[in-house]
Amino acid sequence: MSSASPTSSPARNSTVAGNYFISNYPPFSFWSENQRGEVDAALGSTPAPETKLGLYHHIPFCRKRCHFCYFRVYTDKNAREIQTYLDATVAELRAMAARPLIRGRRPHFVYFGGGTPSYLSAKQLEDLTRELQAILPWDAAEEIAFECEPGTLNPGKLAAIRGLGVTRLSLGIENFDDHILEINGRAHRSGEVYGAYERARAEGFPQINIDLIAGMVEETEANWQRNIERTIALQPDSVTIYQMEVPYNTTIYKEMKASGRLVAPVADWQTKRRWVKEAFAALESAGYTVASGYTAVLNPQRTKFIYRDALWSGADLIGLGVASFSHAAGVHFQNLTEMEPYLAAIQAGELPLKRAFRTSPEERMIREFILQMKLGRVAFGYFQEKFGTNLRERFARQLEHLVAEGLATLSAGEVRLARDGLLCVDTLLHEFFLPQHQTTKIV
Repeated sequence: MSSASPTSSPARNSTVAGNYFISNYPPFSFWSENQRGEVDAALGSTPAPETKLGLYHHIPFCRKRCHFCYFRVYTDKNAREIQTYLDATVAELRAMAARPLIRGRRPHFVYFGGGTPSYLSAKQLEDLTRELQAILPWDAAEEIAFECEPGTLNPGKLAAIRGLGVTRLSLGIENFDDHILEINGRAHRSGEVYGAYERARAEGFPQINIDLIAGMVEETEANWQRNIERTIALQPDSVTIYQMEVPYNTTIYKEMKASGRLVAPVADWQTKRRWVKEAFAALESAGYTVASGYTAVLNPQRTKFIYRDALWSGADLIGLGVASFSHAAGVHFQNLTEMEPYLAAIQAGELPLKRAFRTSPEERMIREFILQMKLGRVAFGYFQEKFGTNLRERFARQLEHLVAEGLATLSAGEVRLARDGLLCVDTLLHEFFLPQHQTTKIV
């Protein structure tokens, strides 16, 4: 079946279990657990000229685990256990910062993700960032992004977060309806959303982003339209919209498996894509610009996603904490994915490595190409200059296929996805993988 016809089959159109969102290349399933030497070699190398450095800190604590969540999170840790973990991440950065690849560099971007970074107290956040900055100062960073769950925010904590220098605050709203939030396992409710947003605006964050999810359990046409209207009424600087998927380690999947169901109890892909398309059209009418397959921004000149754009252009990224991902000097690697082994490795002064993959120059080229396709356009000159690759020739068959299906247009200088292509971009990217990496497609 053509990958360019993602809604042509009822079976293919249903939301079944699995991940469809492509966040890296080669796929994680090809990474290996016996690559410590490759990671050590990468960290012991000299950074490539002009390569930017990013820092990601994973804070894996939440008030409640959402039914659709597939990240490494914990809802049962006390204050002492949380502090032990935070101390371990500081120790991890100290060890990383001593490696030749990192030593003396200043982060171009910093990202606090989770879990729920805003689950931490104001004092924990202030102490943590003070210790991290003493090791690797980020005073020159262009972006410091911070993810929040609205119900964890109070005026004092928001003031503390702003005091950390956060430039982009991202609110995980997901939906404005209390019933939808409850049935999907979210901890917050709509009243907390509005209170958190108003307080965040009062603190003067340069950019406030809100996250929505299209196709949550029991979501309806009317509910989705209300979500769009309420989002536009808030006028956030940017909006990120995800299409609901059901990975294997989620509560929803476990319930599906127990009941013998193959199709998830959420909207099908055709409906989800239509809802996002309607949301983008409404946002554009309200003055927003669609900036990727998932984002719309109110002011493209002022509102940027530095973390995303740098990472998708080959930046080095050091990920701290349990299950975190890094990309350093062409080597992908992930930390140990369980808390106790991670803490034990740090205590022993070891790299908390789970798995890794050294990429070839061709794989790095493909990685940057498929990730940048998510922006809706790719400039050919960038790849000619950086990799010596003529994309028009290298991917002639795949690009011509997209054009023939009406999902993209080609010019001498770029490929540009049509709106329908952008809305299903993750289903199109497999065609650009090397043959050995082309596995079963989820949607």
